[in-house]
Amino acid sequence: MPKNKFQDAVFTIIMATIMVYGMIVYNVAIAMHGMTNQTFLLALHELPIMAPVAFVLEFFIVGKIAKMLAFKVVRPTDRLQVITYAVSVCICCIMCPVMSFIAMILFKDTKSFAMWIQTWGMNFPMAILYQMFYCGPLVRLIFRSIFREKKA
Repeated sequence: MPKNKFQDAVFTIIMATIMVYGMIVYNVAIAMHGMTNQTFLLALHELPIMAPVAFVLEFFIVGKIAKMLAFKVVRPTDRLQVITYAVSVCICCIMCPVMSFIAMILFKDTKSFAMWIQTWGMNFPMAILYQMFYCGPLVRLIFRSIFREKKA
């Protein structure tokens, strides 16, 4: 995975973009009471706003906090996959409520504590499953394709 700040930035850009787009599609589908082909296009309108927000939060704040939290549960000697999943879960647990709050403020007609909790509650199961089973593995595959390690 990322070996330096540049690679970390590239990884975070890819992850934030794909994760945010998937979550926007999900939220647009909820708002439209179902999926249509238009859902994917409508989601692109929010992407230029939400992806940079997610990148800044993840790269400068959440990533560090998530690693600290993850290493309270796992050890550096654990398998890399276990560490990766622990960090991913911690990132979701922090990013989901924060991004749900930001999305509520920017895009929902009702702005209240109850609406934030509802948005967070509806987003979290999707976010964790999307991250663990689709987005995370896809982004790691893309990242490994861009930054191929030389074999010794």
